[in-house]
Parts: sequence; structure tokens; C-alpha cells
Amino acid sequence: MNMDIGKLLESVLPKERIKCRLIDLVAYASDAGFYYLRPKAVVQPINESEIIALLSFSHLHKIPITFRTGGTSLSGQSITDGILVDLSQYWNQILIEDDGNLVRVQPGITGSMVNNYLKKYKKKIGPDPSSIDAAMMGGILSNNSSGMCCGVSLNSYHTTKHIRFILPSGKSFSTENQADYTRFEQECPDIYNSILSLKQQIEANPTLSDRIRSKYLTKNTVGYSLNAFIDYSHPLDIFSHLLIGAEGTLGFIAEAVMETVSDYPFKSSAFLYFENIYSACQAIEALKITGAEAVELMDRASLRSIENLKGVPSVLKTLPEGAAALLVEYQANSPEDLQSKIDSLNPYASKFLLLEPINFTTDPATQAFYWKLRKGMFPAVGAVRASGTTVILEDIAFPVAKLGDAILDLHVLFEKYHYDNAIIFGHAKDGNIHFVVTQSFNSPDEVDRYDRFLREVVELVVKKYDGTLKAEHGTGRNMAPFVETEWGSEAYQIMKSLKKVIDPENLLNPGVIINENSNAHLQDLKSLPSVEQEVDKCIECGYCEHKCPSRNVTLTPRQRIVVRRELALLKSAGKHDQYAELVQQYQYDGLDTCAVDGLCATSCPVDINTGDLVKRLRRESHSSFSNKVALAVSKNFKLVIVIVNFALEVGAFMNSLFGKNTMKGITKTIKKVIPQFPLWSDQLITSGSISGKYVNKINQNTPQGPAVVYFPTCISRVMGGATDKKNIPDTFLSVSEKSGIQVIIPEGIGALCCGQLFSSKGYNLAYADKCNETIEQLWIATNEGMLPIILDVTSCSHTLQQCRPILNEANKQRFDRLTILDSIDYLHDYVIPACGPVEKKGTVVVHPVCSLQKMGLERKFVAVASHFSEKTDVPIHSGCCGMAGDRGFIFPELTASATKPEAMEVQKNNYEGYYSSGKTCEIALSDAVGKNYESVLYLADESIKRKD
Repeated sequence: MNMDIGKLLESVLPKERIKCRLIDLVAYASDAGFYYLRPKAVVQPINESEIIALLSFSHLHKIPITFRTGGTSLSGQSITDGILVDLSQYWNQILIEDDGNLVRVQPGITGSMVNNYLKKYKKKIGPDPSSIDAAMMGGILSNNSSGMCCGVSLNSYHTTKHIRFILPSGKSFSTENQADYTRFEQECPDIYNSILSLKQQIEANPTLSDRIRSKYLTKNTVGYSLNAFIDYSHPLDIFSHLLIGAEGTLGFIAEAVMETVSDYPFKSSAFLYFENIYSACQAIEALKITGAEAVELMDRASLRSIENLKGVPSVLKTLPEGAAALLVEYQANSPEDLQSKIDSLNPYASKFLLLEPINFTTDPATQAFYWKLRKGMFPAVGAVRASGTTVILEDIAFPVAKLGDAILDLHVLFEKYHYDNAIIFGHAKDGNIHFVVTQSFNSPDEVDRYDRFLREVVELVVKKYDGTLKAEHGTGRNMAPFVETEWGSEAYQIMKSLKKVIDPENLLNPGVIINENSNAHLQDLKSLPSVEQEVDKCIECGYCEHKCPSRNVTLTPRQRIVVRRELALLKSAGKHDQYAELVQQYQYDGLDTCAVDGLCATSCPVDINTGDLVKRLRRESHSSFSNKVALAVSKNFKLVIVIVNFALEVGAFMNSLFGKNTMKGITKTIKKVIPQFPLWSDQLITSGSISGKYVNKINQNTPQGPAVVYFPTCISRVMGGATDKKNIPDTFLSVSEKSGIQVIIPEGIGALCCGQLFSSKGYNLAYADKCNETIEQLWIATNEGMLPIILDVTSCSHTLQQCRPILNEANKQRFDRLTILDSIDYLHDYVIPACGPVEKKGTVVVHPVCSLQKMGLERKFVAVASHFSEKTDVPIHSGCCGMAGDRGFIFPELTASATKPEAMEVQKNNYEGYYSSGKTCEIALSDAVGKNYESVLYLADESIKRKD
């Protein structure tokens, strides 16, 4: 059946944008929620014509169709057992208009990327969901997202000015085009008249009209946005706003023009610790009165979920049981206004039942960390759940005045149904809270427990407090059975009538919002089997995906984990053929094309490094023979370097003899026979010998002054050459000499390596052998740790800094006394203070390599480049280049895909220099951009004047 649909779809889309392999269907079967449906096909259209063709295909073959962008939805609204339309790759256009007051977006660009473009205008979009780094505009609009600061007035519904959409019939309209208002009436008379009729029905019922107005004074995403019938008069305007929050059940949003809001430049944040959650809720009104932009509530259990994370305030561990916290942020256009707002809190704060004095911070790094903690609470709880259980996040809202009482009632339900690890947090300013419970669905009793619990929650929220069951996460499958319970029968019938006239065959995301099955919330529940430590922690939130260099080629980190879980399920079910098929497909998609760069961990709230998982799987797949070969390479590393250097020189000679593309042609031909054979790059220029000024060790004849041990990496020693310039090691020596810094290069450097070559491929024996040898030599060269060690490739610096676990006990002790620094540290902390006046270049562009991000050196890197240039640009799309050492030579499609967005951005401008801090990354960017990227050491060397 899958193959039949794939073949049929080839009449609509080219084969390469139709995914029907088992691994594709499994990878897209999950989103961030706790439901699971395996699609029959995944398709990737690139324009509206193809969307229209897919809708026609859906109607012709009676196959449901669902649109997905980021897949961070939590209520089951972005999964299907029909055709899944993936918009994450080709629908990412953005256009800033009206000096930043408007922004035109397609559905496949992330909210944070939109904000990055708006930053220079001091603007941002209104919705600010915690998943904004991963959530895309299609989902933000279709779920009527709000978030931590925007409240109701600045949510997606209220900040959307124009929409271009496509109906299930294939007809498209835009509220920006005046002629479309007439055309909508003429071409869609049934829809037009039905919307008018429903509007008249609402207006004729004052009780219902008042109910609708009242419901939307607070956050509410249950059902369709009925306020559109009250807020707008023309059916086209009504329908375009019904699409906001419709979760892809009424049509396709192809483009939206959004009104932006001010992004205040001055901000101050603080954790306020209260004796109990009730007293925290009592403080909310005062914080609102004094102008707090964000007031985030956290109960004791939620604080406990993050208290062991690195860098959290130490007070968290000392808080008494029952304590609670509010994360509060004030924002303003000036420091004076900001302080005035904070001061206005003082009269109220004196009456708060606080456990600690209030301490506001304006430090951006601390503020960012606070918000990372808050945004990561849901996944953090999921990570510490019992293996094999699912994490469930509910999203409800109460009147703020009743919030404290409602939370106490929720605690009673937690205890009644034995959700002992439940946590509560949320947007207290709006009365919107989230609670998280962990639950197994592996037995009928467990499913029944969840059902009984949820029905009591519905009763509590709707009947006792007149709240809302979904404040901002959308109805989805989760709350579809309870839409009528919250809204009443007449409002629900209006929603059903709307769906019927728009999508009479119920093919657009069926089962979402409108679902006659009273047990729909219990169907198609996701199974999370126990697999392995790295996998079991993941709750499939998708926060990692935007960082992954292979996301548009094969799999993302989340998908790699999803497939690992499916493999476990297939194996336990005895489905041997499917298991073998998935294992075979996982080799390339899951293992070969993972760059193991680890950037996924920087976005993961629980620091899952899928690269480490892949390295372990690679390690386990190695034969005894291959491990012995790797170990032999390590022990004969100096000879191997000589051989590699000779091969590169032969390649360069061949190009000079037969033409510059000779080696590319030869390696391409070999690669057709041996897929793992690396491709040639014109950037491969041998280093030659090191001729700069250095010594092998400090002795009594060495002049006094600052000194460092320079560890020229094997990459720089072999391919650190440059056309008409010094090689990288000599450039480092030149910078040091002009700055008056002595340099020691260890004896026997030719045999040393950081070990990255072996660790990235999972050869642990070779990795351990090489690291131990290197640490022993560096111990001697540094006079037993007296001098700092500087490496000239950032990924090598990071690898050496992280090698301690692989060392023997003696070398662990030595390692602890060594200071290992990257060249960025060196330039920033040693060279700039010593070098004196510089001759700055004009405007340059830089590429921060992955390891800089993991090491926290991005700011230093930009500061270094800015010191030696008039202006430094960091591309908005800068990310992992996918080179991963040598992986980009073997799988060039990975690097080509990973560098494409950044390259397109950089190519729009001309720069006086292009700089990074890793040779293979520079090769990747040079090939992608068509300009020569080189080490930032060259920028320093060419800017620093030689002292007289």
C-alpha cells in the first residue's frame, strides 16, 4: 500500500520529494505529543501549485492529509495515518516590511528566526511560546500560540494582519487582495453564505455572544476561534481568522503578514521565592499592576526538576517543601523607566511572603539562563520519568483571582490518582498554568487511570472554575472529546457546521478539534519502550531539530531516537523483516550522516547529545579487526601523517599537470565504486614545514616574558597551507612574535593528536591511546602544567578538553593541572592586551564553529574579530557546517545541505575577509560561499603591526 501511494504521488511531485521508505514513515510518526500515527507517505511540496495538487490527490483517493512544520505540537494535531505534508524545508521565506512594523512569513520558518531578522528593528512577533526556537510559523498560527509575555492581546490571532490561504477545494484567497473579497463570494457561495448565517445566529443570541466575548478575555484555544464571528464582518475576514487556531483542519495557510511588537532593549529579571504556591498566586495582581511583562509560576516539584542542572541558583536545593517561585521580568525603553517599574514593586513586595530577598539582574547571560530553565521544565520532568512511561503536559487556564484555589484542588487530584511526581508551572499573569504528569499506557488499568483523572480535571476546570481546557496548546486529539463540554451544544454545533461546509469529506486533519469519539483522547497513544539511557531520557519535544546539520538530508536527533524506539518495538514484537529493513536504512540515515557535532545538546533541555549515542553505536558496530587497524594508526601516527601529506602533494601535482578538476573527477569515479571514499577539495593545501620562531622547551637561555605551549593540530600540520600566504602554524607564530609572547612547540609534535579522528568514529581504544600519549607529552612541554596549551582548531581544543574520562589515572591527575585553551581564548586573553595598535580591516564575516558554541566562546570570537575589523557580521543562519572532521568529504550532501542557508545569506554581501576557527569548517564554507574562509589568526596577523 505504501509503495502504491508513493507511485501515485509521483503524478503530483517528483520522486525525490516523496518519502515512503519505512524509516521515513517511522521518523515522522511522532510529534511532541503523546499520540502516534504512522503516515502512509511524507511529501515535501515547494509551492502553492503543489499544495493544490496534493489536496486534489487527497480528494481523488480519499486519503486524509495533514500539514506539519516544526512538529512541536503537544495535543496530537500534527500526526496522521494519511499523507503528512512536511513544510519545514521549502517554506521559510521572510520579508520585513514597513520598517519592521510588519513581517511577511511562510509557514516553515521558526519563530526565533523571524525574531532574529526583526532584531535590528527592535521588534519581534507577538507570540512567544517556550518552543519558539523550534516551533515554526505554520504551527504558531494554526495553534494560535501565545506564550510567556504576549498574553491575549498580542497572540497570533490579534497580531495577524493578512493571510493567504488555500481551501480544501484548491481555491486560494488573500485578505491583502481587495478583489478576493468579491471572488470569495462568487466562487465559494456555500462557504460565504454559511459563514454569514453562523454570524447572524451568534449575533441573534446575546447569551452566546456574551459567552464568546467572555471566553476570549483569557487565553483559549479550545475549538475554533468563534470570536472571529464577533470581531469581523466580512466572511473572508472571518474565515481568515478562523484559520488561526484551526490546527490545519479548515485550510492551508500559505503566507501571513503579522504586525510586530516592540522588543524592549532594557530588561530586568528575578526569581521570587514564596513560602507556598498560594502566596505566590496572591502576588500576581501586584506584579501586573506594576507592569511586569512576564510572571512565570513554578511549584516546588517543578523547581526540584531543575535544581541539579549546572548553574542554577543554589537556593533551589534549600527551599522547603511547599515553596514556590515566580520568574518575573520587567522591560522598558530606558534604564530609568526600567528602574522605575522595579521600584514601584517595593510597596507591594513588603507584604509578600518571601523566603529570600528579591534580587533583579540585568545581565543578559543570566537572564537567558533563567529563561532556559523555565522553558526546559516540561522536557526536564520528562527526562527523569520512569523508563517506559510517557510524559503528559496539560494546558489549562483559570481566572487569576481563583488561581491559587484551583491549584490546591489540582494537588488533591494528583494525590487521588497517585501522580506523585506531578509538577505545575505556567504563565501566571494570564492564569494559564501547565501541569505535567508521567504515565504508562502499557496496561488497560493505566489507561483507565488517566481517563478518570482527565475527566475529573475537565469537571474541575469547566464546571467549578469556568476556565479553559486548552489555553495555548491547541485542542488536537487530546481535548477534542471535551470541546462541547466547555463550549456548550450550540457553540459546538456552529463549529461542526463550519467544518462540514469547509471540508465536507473530512480529509483535512480528521480527528482533530471535531471528533465524535468520546474516547478519542485514549486512542493511538504513543509507546515509549525502554531502549537505552540516551534514548529513554528523550520526550521527543523537537527542541533540538533546528540545530541539526542533517535535518534536511536524512534524520534529526529526535527522529534518530524515534527510530531507535521503533526498532525496540519491532524486535520485541518479533517483526523480523521490518526490523532488518529498518536497521539497514538506519545505517546511512541514522549513523553515517550524523555529524556528531553535539549542538543538539545545546538546545536540549536535558542535555541529550545524540552525537554521543551515534558514536557509541558506531563503536559497537566496529569489528575487532577495524579496532586493531585504528589502534595501529594511533601508534604509528607520525608515519600516517607523512603518508597523508604525501598523498595530498600527489593530488596537487595531478591537478597542476592535468587540470584543476582532475582529482575531483578521479575521486568522484572511485566513490561510485567505494561509497565511503572521500572526495577531493581544492581547499586541500599542504602546510609544508613550520619555519616561524619557536623553541622546543624553556631553558635558562630563553628570554623572560609571557610564554605558551603551542600545539599545532594535525589538521593544521597537514592541510594548514594557504595560497600566497603563510601556513596556519607560521601565522600563529607570527602573531605571537609581534605580541611579544614566547612559543614552545613540544618535541615529537608529529606524533601527537587530540584524538578527535578516532573518537568521532567510535574507535575508543585508539582514542584512549592517542590522548594518553598526547597528555604525557604536554605535561612535559608545559613544565608540569606551568604554561597554558594553545590549539589552533577549535574542535580539537574542545576534544582535548573533554578527554579526561578516557585517560589512565596518572594522566587524569596531570590533565587536572593542565590549562588547555583554544586560539580564540589566546587571541582574546593574551594577544589583544599585548599587541598594541592594530590596522583594522573593513567589514568581515565570521562563522562560529560548533565547538565555540559548546565551549561558550562565541562572544569572545566575535570580540576578537571586532577588535581587528571595523564591522563583524555573524550570519543569522550560522550553524554546524556538517563537515564533522572528514565526514563532509565522504558524505558531501550533508555539508552541502547544512551550509546552504548560511551561504545564501553571506552571498548577498561582499566582505573584506571571511573567517572561522577550524580548517575543515573553513573548507566547507569556502566551497559553499565561493569565497576563501580562513583562520581568524590570519585576520589578527594582518592587522597587528610589528613593534619597532
